[in-house]
Order: sequence, then structure tokens, then C-alpha cells
Amino acid sequence: MNHRIRVYESILELLPDVDNPTPLVRLRRVLPFEHARVYAKLEWYNPFGAVKDRVAASLVRDAETRGLLPPHARLVEPTSGNTGIGLAMIANARGYKLTATLSNKIPAEKRASLRLFGTDLIEMDDDLCPAPGAPEGAIALAAEIGERPGNYHLNQYKNPANPEAHYRTTGPEIWRQTAGEITHFVAGLGTCGTITGAGRFLKGQRADVRVLGVHPAEGHDIPGVRSIRQLRQTALFFPNEYDGLVEVTNEEAFELCRRINQEESIIAGPSSGMALAGALKLVPDEPGVVCVVVFPDNAFKYASSMRKHLPELFAGAKPEGSTSAHLANILDFARNSEDVIDPEQAKALLEGTEPSALIDVRSPEEYGASHAPGARNVPLADLSGGWATGLPENKDASVVTICKVGERSLYGMLLLKSMGYHRVKNVRGGLQAWAAAGLPTVS
Repeated sequence: MNHRIRVYESILELLPDVDNPTPLVRLRRVLPFEHARVYAKLEWYNPFGAVKDRVAASLVRDAETRGLLPPHARLVEPTSGNTGIGLAMIANARGYKLTATLSNKIPAEKRASLRLFGTDLIEMDDDLCPAPGAPEGAIALAAEIGERPGNYHLNQYKNPANPEAHYRTTGPEIWRQTAGEITHFVAGLGTCGTITGAGRFLKGQRADVRVLGVHPAEGHDIPGVRSIRQLRQTALFFPNEYDGLVEVTNEEAFELCRRINQEESIIAGPSSGMALAGALKLVPDEPGVVCVVVFPDNAFKYASSMRKHLPELFAGAKPEGSTSAHLANILDFARNSEDVIDPEQAKALLEGTEPSALIDVRSPEEYGASHAPGARNVPLADLSGGWATGLPENKDASVVTICKVGERSLYGMLLLKSMGYHRVKNVRGGLQAWAAAGLPTVS
């Protein structure tokens, strides 16, 4: 390979390292700072368009080195999009196949890209980012499929090869690009491979480098990152190694994403906006501060997310099927309303003095495997069909709906309201969040 004239024998030779780094670009217009220098590390300069290309290459390299991948093996991985895209292209280059399990809430653009790149997709009713530890989620299914003959589950959520990718490449690149002057390193938190691997390298060079993590609010809509509840279930999340954590809302992330594109001419995606919004909360404006913020990927995969959170950008666009667009807006408004409550709030409501009912809208099989104590099973299909039984006779009773991750039960809440139930709430995060909050379940 020749990085000087950029001539390569294989696309894989474009994968970054200290001699072929992704760019650092100084931010000047969106910052309120006078003294601190802040640089964005543009990770869509990876050959397949995202920071996760580093992880995908490292996972495959590690498995090959350990003799775990026979010729024509099938790789299996849960993904929120970018790791799957990187793995799909590396699998194509290396002669493997890929099966990816993922949430049906992931932007349609990413799912279409995965299919274009040859991935066999299994779409599920799961969180936007698959939740580690969920017994019926995308991660558990990938682990099960990975046990079948000829298959191998790479497991980015636990595999040390994930942070190792950033220890070997991202960290050394930043150290060299800043001539060792970096004082603050900021990354959004998903699997936590970036912050853990690059952070360990940078602190190994100079212990006073501050490593800072940014996470979204619970119930967020920012692809590729995890709320603090989900992070607590993530094997590569080591908060004792970080110097600070901060939460960023959907509104903050998408608005700053817009400003980065329009004011800096940098084509950053929403997780980049989130990371920079967190940096602005944590990094001091002082002489000598040199901050690097990881921008994971560009804006082009997120048109549907932009339409949802920056609708004014699409004001002149023709509605998508009109009725379906209106229904999608109804769901978005409901999802972000005060009628969606945390598990602890739901428990307090159910234990109050007024009549109440907890309605589990999953299938009887799902309900039988695990459910909250006292929950009544009223499948969503029965509610929608108009033949549901087990509902409270008093339509003034408090009703709480629940499912696995809070999406089907959102439909259930709206259906019940349309049937005349006046006081209906939905559990944010569903039974997964219920169990994660330490509340009991029975089978």
C-alpha cells in the first residue's frame, strides 16, 4: 500500500492506523469557547463510513488469529447498524457471510444498506440499540444462532477485541495528530469500545488526559448510543476509568447536528451532535485545553431521524403516504408524552389506593415465559381486533400497558384510549426496563 499517493491492492488497506489516520478538523463556529481548541475526529473517513469499521476489522482479525473462522464461515452479530455495515463489507472481502439481528426501529436507510451489502437480516421488536442481558432480544438471538455449526458470534458487546481496536488505532492516531498536546477526549457511549480503548491508550501516554463520556437520555432516539440504564448492562462500560459522564437530550443532539452541518460544513450525524453537546457541558474554556471529540459517522444514513426531530427541514416535502405520515406523528407524540412513565412510577401507580390494572399486550407465549406480578395478558391483536377480554369494566380505572420494550404497549395505550379508557399509561422500556430497575417478574 502507498498512503502518500493512495493506491491500494484491497479496500481493506484503507482501514485507519497511525500512518493512515482519519482526519481531525478544528471546530470554530459552533463553539462558545474563546481559549479551548476543539477538534472533531471524522470517522466516516473509514472505508465503510463509520467508526465501527475499526471494531469490525478487529473482531474478524481476532477470530482469524485464534483459528475460529473456517473458510466460508457465517459471522453472526447483533447491531444497531454501523458494526453490521463494517462486518458485511469485511465479510465480503474475506469470503464470509453475515447474519445480523437488529431492532426494527433502526433507520430504514441503515437496514436497506445492510441488505445492499449482502447481509441476512433478522429484524426484531427490540430497543434501538440491542440491550445486553435481554432474554428475548437481538443479542440473545445472535448468541443462539452463533452456536449453530458453521456460524460464529463475534459479540462486540463483550469481546476485548472491540476496545483493542481503539487502543491500537484511534488512541495512537489522536496522540500523534495532536503532538501529545491533547487534554480532553470525548466520545459517545454505545458498546463503549471507543472510550475504553482510546481512553486507556491516551491515559497511558499521560495520566492527566481527561476521558469524558456522553450518553443520551432514557427513551432517546439517537441511533448507536445507549442510555445510562443500558450502559450499566454493558460489559465494556468502565465508568471508574472515565473522568466524567454527561447526559444529552434528543433536542440538544439534533439541533447541534444541524448547526455542525450548516455552520462548520461538516456532514456529521446525530450521534456526533450528541458527543459535541456533551463536550460543551464538560470541557472548560481555558488556555491550553486541546479537546478531541469523536464524530462516529455522517448524516446521510439518518434522513428518517432528521424528519422526526428536525421536521422544518422537510416542510416543503410531499407527505409520505399522508395517512401513514400522520399516524407516525401520532406515535411520536405519544412516545414523548407524559403518558409514558418509568417502571418505578408505574409500580407506584399500581400500588395506589385507586382501582388499577397492568395490561401485558404480548403474546401468551411471551407472557408465560416472564411477566410482572399481577399483569393481565391481553394480546395486542385482541385489542386491535375488538375482542379483548380481561379489561377493567370501569373505564375511569388507572390502566398501565407493558410489553417487552415499550413499543407494542404504546399501541396498546392508544387503542385503549380510543376505546374510552381515560387514564392509561405506558411503561417506558417495557419489561426489560422493569427488570433492570430491580422490580420482580414471575413466570
